[in-house]
Amino acid sequence: MNYENNCKVLNPQVFRLFLVPFDSDIAIAVQTLLEREGIEFLLKTNVLRVDRVDNATVLHLQVGDRSLSLQGSHLLVAIGRAPTTDSLNLAAAGVTTDAHEFIVVNDRLETNIPGIWALGDINGGLQYTHVSLDDYRIVKANLIDGGNRSTCERLIPSCLFIDPELAHVGLTETEAQQQGYAIRVAKLDASAIPRAKTLGQTDGLMKAIVDTETGRILGCSLLCHEAGEVISTVQMVMQAQMPYTVLRDGVLTHPTMTEGLNMLFSKL
Repeated sequence: MNYENNCKVLNPQVFRLFLVPFDSDIAIAVQTLLEREGIEFLLKTNVLRVDRVDNATVLHLQVGDRSLSLQGSHLLVAIGRAPTTDSLNLAAAGVTTDAHEFIVVNDRLETNIPGIWALGDINGGLQYTHVSLDDYRIVKANLIDGGNRSTCERLIPSCLFIDPELAHVGLTETEAQQQGYAIRVAKLDASAIPRAKTLGQTDGLMKAIVDTETGRILGCSLLCHEAGEVISTVQMVMQAQMPYTVLRDGVLTHPTMTEGLNMLFSKL
Protein backbone atom coordinates (compact mmCIF):
# COMPACT_ATOMS: atom_id res chain seq x y z
CA MET A 1 0.00 0.00 0.00
CA ASN A 2 1.46 3.36 -1.00
CA TYR A 3 0.90 5.66 1.96
CA GLU A 4 2.58 8.63 0.33
CA ASN A 5 -0.10 8.67 -2.35
CA ASN A 6 -2.86 8.19 0.23
CA CYS A 7 -1.65 11.20 2.17
CA LYS A 8 -2.31 13.43 -0.83
CA VAL A 9 -6.00 12.66 -0.92
CA LEU A 10 -6.85 12.45 2.79
CA ASN A 11 -7.43 15.60 4.79
CA PRO A 12 -4.88 15.73 7.64
CA GLN A 13 -7.26 17.85 9.72
CA VAL A 14 -9.52 14.90 10.43
CA PHE A 15 -6.65 13.09 12.11
CA ARG A 16 -5.71 15.80 14.55
CA LEU A 17 -7.36 13.92 17.45
CA PHE A 18 -5.62 10.64 16.69
CA LEU A 19 -1.92 10.08 17.45
CA VAL A 20 -1.57 13.80 18.10
CA PRO A 21 2.21 13.74 18.81
CA PHE A 22 2.91 12.30 15.34
CA ASP A 23 2.90 13.96 11.92
CA SER A 24 -0.37 13.65 10.01
CA ASP A 25 1.11 11.31 7.37
CA ILE A 26 2.09 8.80 10.05
CA ALA A 27 -1.30 9.11 11.78
CA ILE A 28 -3.04 8.58 8.44
CA ALA A 29 -0.98 5.48 7.71
CA VAL A 30 -1.77 3.97 11.12
CA GLN A 31 -5.47 4.77 10.89
CA THR A 32 -5.64 3.31 7.38
CA LEU A 33 -4.17 0.03 8.61
CA LEU A 34 -6.45 -0.19 11.65
CA GLU A 35 -9.54 0.58 9.60
CA ARG A 36 -8.56 -2.20 7.24
CA GLU A 37 -8.65 -4.50 10.29
CA GLY A 38 -12.26 -3.46 10.90
CA ILE A 39 -11.66 -0.79 13.56
CA GLU A 40 -13.92 2.24 13.19
CA PHE A 41 -12.75 5.67 14.36
CA LEU A 42 -15.26 8.18 15.70
CA LEU A 43 -13.41 11.49 16.06
CA LYS A 44 -14.82 14.72 17.47
CA THR A 45 -17.32 12.67 19.46
CA ASN A 46 -18.99 13.54 22.76
CA VAL A 47 -19.92 10.85 25.27
CA LEU A 48 -23.45 11.48 26.54
CA ARG A 49 -23.85 8.63 29.02
CA VAL A 50 -23.20 4.96 29.71
CA ASP A 51 -25.96 2.52 30.62
CA ARG A 52 -25.88 -1.06 31.85
CA VAL A 53 -28.64 -3.11 30.18
CA ASP A 54 -28.82 -6.71 31.39
CA ASN A 55 -25.30 -8.04 30.69
CA ALA A 56 -24.44 -5.38 28.11
CA THR A 57 -22.79 -1.97 28.35
CA VAL A 58 -24.39 0.70 26.16
CA LEU A 59 -22.43 3.81 25.24
CA HIS A 60 -24.44 6.80 24.01
CA LEU A 61 -22.54 9.22 21.77
CA GLN A 62 -23.06 12.47 19.91
CA VAL A 63 -21.17 12.36 16.61
CA GLY A 64 -21.60 15.68 14.87
CA ASP A 65 -25.33 16.11 14.26
CA ARG A 66 -26.26 12.50 14.91
CA SER A 67 -26.74 10.39 17.99
CA LEU A 68 -25.24 6.90 18.16
CA SER A 69 -25.43 4.03 20.63
CA LEU A 70 -22.79 1.31 20.83
CA GLN A 71 -23.31 -1.93 22.73
CA GLY A 72 -20.67 -4.30 24.03
CA SER A 73 -19.64 -6.53 26.91
CA HIS A 74 -16.98 -4.16 28.28
CA LEU A 75 -16.01 -0.49 28.11
CA LEU A 76 -12.38 0.62 28.28
CA VAL A 77 -11.82 4.21 29.36
CA ALA A 78 -8.24 5.39 28.67
CA ILE A 79 -7.82 8.95 29.95
CA GLY A 80 -4.31 8.81 31.35
CA ARG A 81 -2.90 8.27 34.82
CA ALA A 82 -3.19 10.25 38.01
CA PRO A 83 -0.36 10.24 40.56
CA THR A 84 -0.99 8.90 44.07
CA THR A 85 1.14 11.51 45.81
CA ASP A 86 -1.79 12.40 48.05
CA SER A 87 -1.00 9.26 50.06
CA LEU A 88 2.64 10.27 50.67
CA ASN A 89 2.03 13.29 52.92
CA LEU A 90 4.64 15.25 50.96
CA ALA A 91 3.66 18.48 52.69
CA ALA A 92 5.17 17.17 55.91
CA ALA A 93 8.57 17.00 54.18
CA GLY A 94 8.01 20.20 52.21
CA VAL A 95 8.32 18.45 48.82
CA THR A 96 6.83 20.49 46.00
CA THR A 97 4.29 19.11 43.51
CA ASP A 98 2.92 20.65 40.32
CA ALA A 99 -0.66 21.50 39.38
CA HIS A 100 -1.32 17.84 38.56
CA GLU A 101 0.20 16.61 41.85
CA PHE A 102 3.34 15.16 40.24
CA ILE A 103 6.57 15.71 42.19
CA VAL A 104 8.69 18.51 40.75
CA VAL A 105 12.33 17.57 40.03
CA ASN A 106 15.32 19.12 38.29
CA ASP A 107 17.36 17.46 35.53
CA ARG A 108 19.18 15.36 38.13
CA LEU A 109 15.81 14.15 39.49
CA GLU A 110 16.32 16.07 42.74
CA THR A 111 13.27 17.53 44.47
CA ASN A 112 13.31 20.92 46.17
CA ILE A 113 14.36 19.19 49.40
CA PRO A 114 18.03 18.09 49.59
CA GLY A 115 18.39 14.34 49.91
CA ILE A 116 15.01 13.52 48.33
CA TRP A 117 14.75 12.33 44.73
CA ALA A 118 11.74 11.27 42.64
CA LEU A 119 12.05 8.57 40.00
CA GLY A 120 9.71 7.18 37.37
CA ASP A 121 6.06 8.01 36.76
CA ILE A 122 5.71 10.00 39.98
CA ASN A 123 7.89 12.87 38.68
CA GLY A 124 5.60 13.63 35.75
CA GLY A 125 7.95 12.54 32.98
CA LEU A 126 7.21 10.14 30.16
CA GLN A 127 5.52 7.09 31.63
CA TYR A 128 7.66 4.35 30.10
CA THR A 129 9.40 1.51 31.91
CA HIS A 130 12.66 2.31 30.12
CA VAL A 131 12.47 5.91 31.37
CA SER A 132 12.03 4.72 34.95
CA LEU A 133 15.05 2.46 34.52
CA ASP A 134 17.17 5.36 33.25
CA ASP A 135 15.92 7.55 36.11
CA TYR A 136 17.32 4.90 38.47
CA ARG A 137 20.65 4.89 36.63
CA ILE A 138 20.88 8.68 36.90
CA VAL A 139 20.31 8.72 40.65
CA LYS A 140 22.62 5.74 41.21
CA ALA A 141 25.38 7.35 39.15
CA ASN A 142 25.15 10.65 41.01
CA LEU A 143 24.44 9.38 44.52
CA ILE A 144 26.62 6.28 44.70
CA ASP A 145 29.08 6.23 41.79
CA GLY A 146 30.28 9.83 41.92
CA GLY A 147 28.97 10.59 38.45
CA ASN A 148 27.26 13.62 36.97
CA ARG A 149 24.35 12.34 34.91
CA SER A 150 21.15 14.20 34.07
CA THR A 151 18.04 13.95 31.93
CA CYS A 152 19.30 16.70 29.61
CA GLU A 153 19.31 15.75 25.93
CA ARG A 154 18.59 12.06 26.54
CA LEU A 155 16.91 10.42 23.57
CA ILE A 156 13.82 8.49 24.58
CA PRO A 157 12.41 6.04 22.04
CA SER A 158 8.82 4.83 22.10
CA CYS A 159 6.97 1.94 20.54
CA LEU A 160 3.26 1.36 20.08
CA PHE A 161 2.85 -2.40 19.83
CA ILE A 162 0.17 -2.56 17.19
CA ASP A 163 0.64 -4.66 14.04
CA PRO A 164 2.86 -3.46 12.48
CA GLU A 165 4.64 -1.67 15.31
CA LEU A 166 4.94 2.12 15.43
CA ALA A 167 8.25 3.31 16.87
CA HIS A 168 9.63 6.82 17.17
CA VAL A 169 12.65 8.71 18.46
CA GLY A 170 13.56 12.40 18.37
CA LEU A 171 11.62 15.18 16.64
CA THR A 172 8.74 14.89 14.23
CA GLU A 173 8.80 16.87 10.99
CA THR A 174 6.38 19.39 12.52
CA GLU A 175 8.48 19.82 15.66
CA ALA A 176 11.69 20.26 13.66
CA GLN A 177 10.07 22.99 11.57
CA GLN A 178 8.70 24.71 14.66
CA GLN A 179 12.19 24.73 16.18
CA GLY A 180 13.58 26.46 13.10
CA TYR A 181 15.64 23.65 11.59
CA ALA A 182 16.30 23.51 7.85
CA ILE A 183 15.36 19.92 7.19
CA ARG A 184 15.29 17.17 4.62
CA VAL A 185 12.69 14.42 4.86
CA ALA A 186 13.06 10.83 3.71
CA LYS A 187 10.16 8.39 3.33
CA LEU A 188 10.12 4.74 2.35
CA ASP A 189 7.20 2.39 1.94
CA ALA A 190 7.87 -0.76 3.98
CA SER A 191 6.97 -2.91 0.98
CA ALA A 192 10.29 -1.93 -0.60
CA ILE A 193 12.32 -3.71 2.13
CA PRO A 194 13.44 -7.21 1.06
CA ARG A 195 12.92 -8.71 4.53
CA ALA A 196 9.39 -7.34 4.66
CA LYS A 197 8.68 -9.11 1.38
CA THR A 198 10.06 -12.48 2.53
CA LEU A 199 8.02 -12.29 5.73
CA GLY A 200 4.86 -11.11 4.01
CA GLN A 201 4.91 -8.07 6.34
CA THR A 202 4.85 -5.30 3.75
CA ASP A 203 2.52 -2.85 5.49
CA GLY A 204 3.93 0.38 6.80
CA LEU A 205 6.01 3.47 6.27
CA MET A 206 9.45 4.68 7.34
CA LYS A 207 10.16 8.37 7.80
CA ALA A 208 13.30 10.27 8.86
CA ILE A 209 14.03 13.94 9.50
CA VAL A 210 17.58 15.20 8.88
CA ASP A 211 19.23 18.55 9.63
CA THR A 212 20.30 19.97 6.27
CA GLU A 213 23.28 21.84 7.75
CA THR A 214 24.86 19.08 9.85
CA GLY A 215 23.50 15.92 8.26
CA ARG A 216 22.47 14.68 11.68
CA ILE A 217 19.23 12.78 12.16
CA LEU A 218 16.72 14.86 14.12
CA GLY A 219 14.00 12.24 14.36
CA CYS A 220 12.61 9.05 12.92
CA SER A 221 9.20 7.36 12.81
CA LEU A 222 8.94 3.72 11.79
CA LEU A 223 5.63 2.01 11.09
CA CYS A 224 6.77 -1.46 10.08
CA HIS A 225 7.48 -5.00 11.20
CA GLU A 226 9.96 -5.02 14.13
CA ALA A 227 9.97 -1.23 14.27
CA GLY A 228 10.69 -1.36 18.01
CA GLU A 229 13.96 -3.17 17.29
CA VAL A 230 15.01 -1.14 14.26
CA ILE A 231 14.49 2.23 15.98
CA SER A 232 17.33 1.43 18.39
CA THR A 233 19.82 1.48 15.53
CA VAL A 234 18.65 4.95 14.54
CA GLN A 235 18.76 6.07 18.17
CA MET A 236 22.39 5.01 18.59
CA VAL A 237 23.46 6.95 15.50
CA MET A 238 21.59 10.00 16.78
CA GLN A 239 23.09 9.64 20.24
CA ALA A 240 26.60 9.46 18.78
CA GLN A 241 25.78 12.60 16.75
CA MET A 242 26.86 10.90 13.55
CA PRO A 243 25.48 11.94 10.15
CA TYR A 244 22.71 10.05 8.41
CA THR A 245 25.22 8.76 5.86
CA VAL A 246 26.41 6.24 8.47
CA LEU A 247 23.09 4.46 7.99
CA ARG A 248 22.86 5.18 4.28
CA ASP A 249 26.25 3.66 3.53
CA GLY A 250 26.62 1.13 6.36
CA VAL A 251 26.88 -2.55 5.43
CA LEU A 252 23.78 -3.92 7.14
CA THR A 253 22.88 -7.60 7.25
CA HIS A 254 20.71 -8.89 4.41
CA PRO A 255 17.89 -9.66 4.66
CA THR A 256 16.84 -7.81 7.84
CA MET A 257 14.35 -5.06 8.56
CA THR A 258 17.27 -2.89 9.70
CA GLU A 259 18.60 -3.07 6.15
CA GLY A 260 15.65 -0.87 5.26
CA LEU A 261 17.55 2.02 6.84
CA ASN A 262 20.04 1.82 3.93
CA MET A 263 17.13 2.36 1.59
CA LEU A 264 15.38 5.01 3.68
CA PHE A 265 18.39 7.30 3.99
CA SER A 266 19.28 6.79 0.33
CA LYS A 267 16.13 8.84 -0.35
CA LEU A 268 17.95 11.98 0.80
